[in-house]
Amino acid sequence: MKIQITARETLKPSSPTPQSLRDFKLSLIDQLTPSVYGSMLLFYSSINGGTNNHFERSEKLKKSFSDTLTLFYPLAGKTVDNITIDCSDYGALYVEARVDCTLSEFLQQTNWDQLGEFIPVKVESTEDTVGFLSVIQVSFFDCGGIAIAMSISHKLADGATAAVAMRCWAATTFGSADALAMVPLYNSAEIFPPRKFSVVGVPTLVDFNKEKFPIKRLVFEASKVAALKALAVSESVERPTRAESVTALIWKCALNAARSNSGVSRPSILTRAVNIRRKIEPPLPDNSIGNLVGFYTAEKDESETELNGLVRKIRDKLKVFDKNYMKMLQQEDAFEAVIEYWKVAATQMMRHDMEFYICTSLCNFSWYDIDFGWGRPVWVTMGSGNMKNLIELMDTNKGDGSIEAWVILSEQDMYLFERDPELLAYASLNPSVLDTKSSS
Repeated sequence: MKIQITARETLKPSSPTPQSLRDFKLSLIDQLTPSVYGSMLLFYSSINGGTNNHFERSEKLKKSFSDTLTLFYPLAGKTVDNITIDCSDYGALYVEARVDCTLSEFLQQTNWDQLGEFIPVKVESTEDTVGFLSVIQVSFFDCGGIAIAMSISHKLADGATAAVAMRCWAATTFGSADALAMVPLYNSAEIFPPRKFSVVGVPTLVDFNKEKFPIKRLVFEASKVAALKALAVSESVERPTRAESVTALIWKCALNAARSNSGVSRPSILTRAVNIRRKIEPPLPDNSIGNLVGFYTAEKDESETELNGLVRKIRDKLKVFDKNYMKMLQQEDAFEAVIEYWKVAATQMMRHDMEFYICTSLCNFSWYDIDFGWGRPVWVTMGSGNMKNLIELMDTNKGDGSIEAWVILSEQDMYLFERDPELLAYASLNPSVLDTKSSS
């Protein structure tokens, strides 16, 4: 498969951003978020009964994205400092490409390295190197299939924000009135006011490696997820979630591999990202824009080996997070408290006597409902950097509770991990996307 870039164009909001909105303030959480890019990639089959003309579809996508930028105007801005985005309509980059194979050929056996060619920005890039806070790539397959990637600076957006922006763009392209329900709400800086501070010395949990690590795709079918949830039940966790159950199994098997390779039994830390919109009092709607994300850490000692015990540790730490971290974010000395919280986590991450893992989940974000006018996507995935011991979860295209996981480990740990009988009892290694697709 070869992908050829055929065009690059700067797209500006279709209506000028009012002068009163030109200075957009970041929230405290935005300020503390590293300048990396988050990317989502959606694949669509050829249109049934519609046009497969590349030029027409491209022009329609560009126009609707410019219209969307009038609402999501910070995406067309530039960073002034770590407090302000200059929203003077600098624009977003639109990249167009041609793929010399059919979509079904590509999806028959997905390859992570090839996926990167559909994403216009490397995760570890910064606005200084890219020049844009948002970048779009639209890739056309020979068969009329299409891949749409959206990359947004994490200074502005978390996964929920990206979902709202892409859903609004799709509805605008489709001409749906649903776009009106996705008008962004810019209230993060009011809830978490920014602070003037130097980023020097501020810890980060993001550490992209120069060494290339293997990444594997796992699919947990709905029946297997249900079986894992049943095993995860305990007196304190009567209803474990899908993500908790799958995360606990991956954590357990990855740690078993690490311990077998090192010959040393070490405790382990698992850090999980949390969407805090519904945890704030009062709760925020889904269209609240920004990095409304927190994180918590669960620790596993060498004595804990059962799945329900790991899920219990994950849930217990989530309860502590809900009670303490949210209060800490909204108190007067939030900056000092959050920095101290991050320092503790960063210190744990750097300890050589612990195994450290990071997990993110974009389950339940309804990615497969994003329709640009040619139906639901056949597959949705995300872009990841080369970060060791990373676990990323998403719903599959079946919509029945199945989960897809991308896991990055060291080469030695991955060799044992992907052969673990307990893991393989519940997960399939990189099955064809076409085989996992719902027949409905």
